[in-house]
Amino acid sequence: MANIKQQIKRNRRSLEQRDRNLRYRSTIKTLFRRLDDAAEGGDGDQIGARARELEHLIDRAAAEGVIHRNNAARKKSRVARITSRSTSAT
Repeated sequence: MANIKQQIKRNRRSLEQRDRNLRYRSTIKTLFRRLDDAAEGGDGDQIGARARELEHLIDRAAAEGVIHRNNAARKKSRVARITSRSTSAT
């Protein structure tokens, strides 16, 4: 355990950042599952709403440095592929 005041603060901040990062990454995965379920169901309104929500969260995660911008671009491309596949199938 650290006994220097600045290192104690840094450890606390690192744990807070870790929790925030885990929360973002976990939520992104959950929203991808929900988008896939909506795409299988074929509900166009729900697909659009899920896609917008997911893209917004991906952009926020990239802006805050939780995920790399190329990772965010890849995930957004995946969202676009899912939505276009489901809208063209219906």
